[in-house]
Amino acid sequence: MTKIQNVRGTYDLYGENKRKAKKVIELASQTVEKYGFEEIETPIFEFTEVFARNLGDTSDIVTKEMYTFQDRGGESLTLRPEGTAGVVRSFISQGMQQNLPVKFYYVGPMFRYERPQKGRQRQFTQFGIEMLGVETPQADIEVISMAYRFLKELGLTDSVVVEINSLGDQESRDAYRTKLVAYLKEHLNELSSESRERLEKNPLRILDSKEECDKIVVSNAPLYSDSLNQTSKMFFSKVLKGLDLLKIPYRVNDRLVRGLDYYSHTVFELVTDKLGSQGTVLAGGRYDGLIAEMGGGDISGIGWACGVERLSMLLTEDVSLPRPIAVIEVGEDVHEVSLKVADDLRTAGFKVDHAYSGNVKKRMIKANKANAYMAVILGTDEISKGNVTLKNLDTGEQREVRLNHLIEEL
Repeated sequence: MTKIQNVRGTYDLYGENKRKAKKVIELASQTVEKYGFEEIETPIFEFTEVFARNLGDTSDIVTKEMYTFQDRGGESLTLRPEGTAGVVRSFISQGMQQNLPVKFYYVGPMFRYERPQKGRQRQFTQFGIEMLGVETPQADIEVISMAYRFLKELGLTDSVVVEINSLGDQESRDAYRTKLVAYLKEHLNELSSESRERLEKNPLRILDSKEECDKIVVSNAPLYSDSLNQTSKMFFSKVLKGLDLLKIPYRVNDRLVRGLDYYSHTVFELVTDKLGSQGTVLAGGRYDGLIAEMGGGDISGIGWACGVERLSMLLTEDVSLPRPIAVIEVGEDVHEVSLKVADDLRTAGFKVDHAYSGNVKKRMIKANKANAYMAVILGTDEISKGNVTLKNLDTGEQREVRLNHLIEEL
């Protein structure tokens, strides 16, 4: 019989790992809600066109990594590989254009068929935010500061660096594209076959290539900053000035480029060297052309996203659960009373561990294993007098208290 196991690139999240992931999500949600962001939940699958138009036909995600299937009605559907496309699709299809700005955050599973590695799986949890309808640098400053504050709440800012760059407006982008294509054509024979194909369709994607031969060529490519017009330089200057004002440390990385056509102006990554070569834990940028590309009008957008599991791997301290109170029965005739006591304690807001079987010694062992801090011991003699025994499991101290005063005593 074949051994039943999980699919390659997936995992079972439980125990300490699950508690850390939950902490990441809770702190992220609490942080972004302080900035006025509201949660949105979009479907796990969309029409394939939503992602193909959003990410581009030549992107690695579309050509290699999407889980695409045909449903019984003959429609092509895709499990979401990222969150932005679904949020923008919802923004357009639900007619939210009249209520700008729109500020959403999302969290949920994403799916990409890529080689599993440390912190990267084929099913992973992503947390992200999208701010739609704000054209000014204030939005860029706010979303970057929000990301930094979130990582600070996690205690990670000592090991994480903000890298930032500007792609400028469309005029700047066109100017850079011309310079880049001219340079890459001079090194055509040194590029990978995939990058040679991309040279005509989207040369900026070559800058993101993971092939070593492409990295060597790209290392001497023209700098994007040399192609920025005055308007773009002013925009970027205001973003950096805002980060300085908020005392958010950063470094400008002239090689940081997003290959998708709709990105403009600010792009940024929060990176660490604690996860090996794959060091980005949060990334984002301004995408002023995306909503128009998807048929929703000339509306700006900016956002970021992070992998929850990758971030939780950086948490060094254990995430402990609240310690319970153990309800211990001594004798069969107190079973009904103990059920009522456990229920009353939970109703009052206490976490209760109620051992289901075993003698007193075994139940006490289970209570210690559950890390209970207090035991409520119900014996026949005590119950007949309307009492229970309270035992502090840390100190060993114990005393009898009135049953009807138990909650007040605790």
